[in-house]
Amino acid sequence: MSATEPKVIAIIPARYQSNRFEGKPLALIQGKPMIQHVVERARRVGLLSQVVVATDDERIAQAVEAFGGAWVMTRRDHATGTDRLAEAAGVLDIADQDVIVNIQGDQPLFPAEIVEQVARPLIDDSSLPMATLIYKIVRPEEIADPNHVKTVFDCRGNALYFSRSPIPFQRDPSEKEQPTYYKHLGFYAYRKDFLMTFVGLAEGQWERFEKLEQLRALEFGYTIRVVLTDHDSVEVDTPKDLLRVEALLTAAQ
Repeated sequence: MSATEPKVIAIIPARYQSNRFEGKPLALIQGKPMIQHVVERARRVGLLSQVVVATDDERIAQAVEAFGGAWVMTRRDHATGTDRLAEAAGVLDIADQDVIVNIQGDQPLFPAEIVEQVARPLIDDSSLPMATLIYKIVRPEEIADPNHVKTVFDCRGNALYFSRSPIPFQRDPSEKEQPTYYKHLGFYAYRKDFLMTFVGLAEGQWERFEKLEQLRALEFGYTIRVVLTDHDSVEVDTPKDLLRVEALLTAAQ
């Protein structure tokens, strides 16, 4: 890293309460809590100067402590993971121009290289406030699934909109050419000063309808650079998802 480049810090929000899966960060995968898998993968990224778990629960903090990880205790009443991220960033010694990567604590199989992919635009362009990852949809069932967020972007790679609906909409289904659909992956990179600005913005109406907080940045006129990656992500939303993760880890060994 040159002297002029910002530091890149990974913060992993991990809360205990979850409507679908309480205590999810502590769920065991091959004998280790899921949060440990996430931290260990993040530690493989040479670009990162620091990897910190931001939690709201002593049980998660104790688990992180047990495997030698770093953690920050945050409030329990945060509405979003981004709010938790910002509180942790305020506690840590992070300069305004440094880059914070939000790594989801429920993605224990993420490839290490995608952290570099999402952070690189902010390292190379000091004017960019925020970046995120997208993936070309290859499973047709994901196009109409509202749990898979779709996005469209301009010729510069800047996001135009994110939606739970299929975008673009194909008005004439008889057209031979089919649209290419891209889904949003939940990895973000923020410049620290923008992260603190972002969490101070009022909820936008697009965000309120779609329940997608990244729309707040677009509605207030901020740029989100999207980075196309070849790597899909596997999220653990329910106990059933653990079985899929276990199988993928076993197959990779």
